[in-house]
Amino acid sequence: MRNPRMILALLAGASMAVLSSGAFAEGAAGSAEAGKSKNAMCIGCHGIPGYRTAYPEVYNVPKIYGQQQAYIIKALQAYKSGERGHPSMQGIARGLTDADMADLAAYYGGPHK
Repeated sequence: MRNPRMILALLAGASMAVLSSGAFAEGAAGSAEAGKSKNAMCIGCHGIPGYRTAYPEVYNVPKIYGQQQAYIIKALQAYKSGERGHPSMQGIARGLTDADMADLAAYYGGPHK
């Protein structure tokens, strides 16, 4: 039987290679409309200007509207894999599919009124 951690590491490495090449961001265009309907877990923190959270420590929540779509996808994938270490974001990202991430990136990375 193969080592599951090794397989996971190889898959994560392959995913990051695809992301860094830009292929994922170009090939997986999300739907901003779909992202708008999926943002309930985002808007509570990222939709409040100047919001600070106290878990796991006092943290200034970054603005994500207007971020590059590829950056949003990479960040969500890093939370999902555990590469980024914020517990709340890890929990949220673990429940997202690649399509969800692309949709949220299209919504937050697109033009807003």
